[in-house]
Amino acid sequence: MGSFSIWHWLIVLVIVMLVFGTKKLRNVGQDLGGAVKGFKEGMKEAEGTPDAGKTEQIDGKTINAEAKEKVNNS
Repeated sequence: MGSFSIWHWLIVLVIVMLVFGTKKLRNVGQDLGGAVKGFKEGMKEAEGTPDAGKTEQIDGKTINAEAKEKVNNS
């Protein structure tokens, strides 16, 4: 843990809890956890789409493309 011992970190934790309170820290933790969960779900959705972000090379030039569904409104 670098030059700090476990006792230094425990003292810092106690001071942070006294300054912010446990309820505020719990809310921050829940918000952060929700954000991470949403990010992971978004990454799974992006990986599940076929040809999303596909990179092709034509005539020596790199082309980034995304597959889009064509809708026929006839």
